[in-house]
Amino acid sequence: MAPGSASSPSPSFPASRPWAAVGTMAAAAAAGPSPGSGPGDSPEGPEGEAPERRRKAHGMLKLYYGLSEGEAAGRPAGPDPLDPTDLNGAHFDPEVYLDKLRRECPLAQLMDSETDMVRQIRALDSDMQTLVYENYNKFISATDTIRKMKNDFRKMEDEMDRLATNMAVITDFSARISATLQDRHERITKLAGVHALLRKLQFLFELPSRLTKCVELGAYGQAVRYQGRAQAVLQQYQHLPSFRAIQDDCQVITARLAQQLRQRFREGGSGAPEQAECVELLLALGEPAEELCEEFLAHARGRLEKELRSLEAELGPSPPAPDVLEFTDRGGSGFVGGLCQVAAAYQELFAAQGPAGAEKLAAFARELGSRYFALVERRLAQEQGGGDNSLLVRALDRFHRRLRAPGALLAAAGLADAATEIVERVARERLGHHLQGLRAAFLGCLTDVRQALAAPRVAGKEGPGLAELLANVASSILSHIKASLAAVHLFTAKEVSFSNKPYFRGEFCSQGVHEGLIVGFIRSMCQTAQSFCDSPGEKGGATPPALLLLLSRLCLDYETATISYILTLTDEQFLVQVGLLYEEGVRKAQSSDSSKRTFSVYSSSRQQGRYAPSYTPSAPMDTNLLSNIQKLFSERIDVFSPVEFNKVSVLTGIIKISLKTLLECVRLRTFGRFGLQQVQVDCHFLQLYLWRFVADEELVHLLLDEVVASAALRCPDPVPMEPSVVEVICERG
Repeated sequence: MAPGSASSPSPSFPASRPWAAVGTMAAAAAAGPSPGSGPGDSPEGPEGEAPERRRKAHGMLKLYYGLSEGEAAGRPAGPDPLDPTDLNGAHFDPEVYLDKLRRECPLAQLMDSETDMVRQIRALDSDMQTLVYENYNKFISATDTIRKMKNDFRKMEDEMDRLATNMAVITDFSARISATLQDRHERITKLAGVHALLRKLQFLFELPSRLTKCVELGAYGQAVRYQGRAQAVLQQYQHLPSFRAIQDDCQVITARLAQQLRQRFREGGSGAPEQAECVELLLALGEPAEELCEEFLAHARGRLEKELRSLEAELGPSPPAPDVLEFTDRGGSGFVGGLCQVAAAYQELFAAQGPAGAEKLAAFARELGSRYFALVERRLAQEQGGGDNSLLVRALDRFHRRLRAPGALLAAAGLADAATEIVERVARERLGHHLQGLRAAFLGCLTDVRQALAAPRVAGKEGPGLAELLANVASSILSHIKASLAAVHLFTAKEVSFSNKPYFRGEFCSQGVHEGLIVGFIRSMCQTAQSFCDSPGEKGGATPPALLLLLSRLCLDYETATISYILTLTDEQFLVQVGLLYEEGVRKAQSSDSSKRTFSVYSSSRQQGRYAPSYTPSAPMDTNLLSNIQKLFSERIDVFSPVEFNKVSVLTGIIKISLKTLLECVRLRTFGRFGLQQVQVDCHFLQLYLWRFVADEELVHLLLDEVVASAALRCPDPVPMEPSVVEVICERG
């Protein structure tokens, strides 16, 4: 029956020894087909050799597949390896195993065991035959490969032998050729050296004529290079008469060349690059560097002063002054561009002069730069009367940009700083101009109101009502304020080169626009209104009551709403410090009475309940005990908490640290009754403005509460001011 058939086990392996059959077939596969054996021969040999062959085959399989001792036996490592009833063990005894099965198992289990064993034997038989066939094919392939490798190596050895023979022949030929050409090679080397020397000598003998021809053709650079190549040799061999004569001729020609270069340099008709080339050639000819330095700066001064005179002529009284943008463009391309060329050429030519030469250049640039700045300021002063800043800002931007290059080249001259100061000065003057414009606009509105109020009495007809006049005045003033803010906002535009300077990031926005322009105009309005009230009632000069009534309503509207709107609009357009770089951030939702608490923080029931007992002299409870009890129930504020990188968080941190500093300063003082009341007023005034800048307004309330409570504890006679009085003082202030 064929191996793997379904009826009976293979006749080649005993049914009772399946693993022995596996070992036998593996050994037969590993050993290969023996001579004289056929497919039907039994793999087992004599009786004594069969176990040894099986163990050997078993070990080879274990090494091949990387199995442990227990795995190679097909069983776990736990059972006793000497158990004769272990079907997969090396000491398996079929008789003992059958006796055990007959004793312990019923007939049905015996039949099941037989069926299972037959199935396993068939599967093993099939697997082993497949393994044998596969290994047999591999062995055949390996045999063919080895046979082919032997043939290939044999051919390679033959080729290597031939190569070694050819190399030996080539080496012999090379040695004979070298021996034959040795004498010729030495002669050729000597002749080549002589030829090179003759060429050098020929160049030296032809040098005077070469120099003369270069001078006649104007090729001064080539002549200087020829002289530089031959100078060292002529100096070395000047003791020889022939070389001495050549040197004398070259010196005469070189002197004439230097004279022509100096003449060309002094004429000044050529541009800065040509003159720099002349100086470079003169330095190469050995002319004194200090003298050339002075002459170079003198010629450069002449060219730059010509540019300055041209700019000054444009500012004369007779011809109309050019456009400010055109003027700055001409100055930047003419004077500033020429100054950059002079500075770059000077630093390249006279770098060996060291600090002394650098100081000469810096002084030169400072002197001429100050004259240029004076002309620019004269032209900018003519623009102060205009109301449009767009053209002026563009001119300042180009003026500032043009001076970046010379500012970097001539850092010691301070040109960039001087240009920035001019821009800042013009910006301050423009703020003053806009402030005067707002004042004039306000006075003009009041003049129109007085004319409108007086017109009906003269013509005998009704004029506009006070409400309409008030609306017109308020609208006109607000329009002028917005126009002024838009005009000065051009100085802080991102595309403007000087907008990132510290002045325009901080002082211009906070002190210039916020305080100087807006707050200054509001104060001017108040002073003007007060002057109408305080003016003497001379004949024909008394202020009309209707105008006073209108001014009172205008001031009231400004106090309640307009001032807050204008300041908010200013802060949005001119972000001070943190707002220039960081995002807004997140605030907690404001309470519904934020606006109310803005003016009555100490009059709320919470504040009265907190401070009334401690401020009343007849309070039965100790103020220290009351303060400590209040701290137990108050929220703890972490002053130095981590700060996020946004506007609200940074400002909150600054305000917390500032108020904590105020609290510590209060703790170091002793206050009288009026000192305590002053602290009340100060804290209320701070609360009016600080709550809108922090992430949580309750932080400001709590810290200011602590400041007032600390002042009360350090007051021997704590008599607080009435909250309504505090509010009135802060509102009037």
